[in-house]
This record gives sequence, structure tokens and C-alpha cells, in this order.
Amino acid sequence: MRATAKELKFNSKKLIDSVNRGEEVIITFRGKPCAKLVPYQEIKNQTEKNELFGMWEDNDMVNNVDEYVRGLREG
Repeated sequence: MRATAKELKFNSKKLIDSVNRGEEVIITFRGKPCAKLVPYQEIKNQTEKNELFGMWEDNDMVNNVDEYVRGLREG
């Protein structure tokens, strides 16, 4: 389903009801898609904040991803 930003402003209840029925709603602004409303789903298997993941999982040089990335950003 598509809706304009104006429709979102004035008909938000109708759009939320559509999402609750399982539909996805694309919000357009000036004719271009800019957002998507989708049904909310809780993630049941959340990883711990500092647990390594993805490409960092097998990297022996990095023990804490947060500290490593902060160090890279600082220069």
C-alpha cells in the first residue's frame, strides 16, 4: 500500500490498522518513497552488546569491537 506524507498526517490510525493486518505501507513525499511502515516484531535472540559478530567474530586481534571502532574514529 502507498500513502502520502499528508495522508500519514491525517489518516495515521487507518495506516496503522493496515500495518496491524500485516500490510507494508510505503510513505511518499513529493512523489518519491521516503519511509516504510512495517509490522513490529520483537527479536527473541538478541546478542549481548559487546559480543563479537559478523566479520569480527573470527578476528583474533580485536577483543572488544566497541573499543576498537572508537579508537579508529578518534584517529
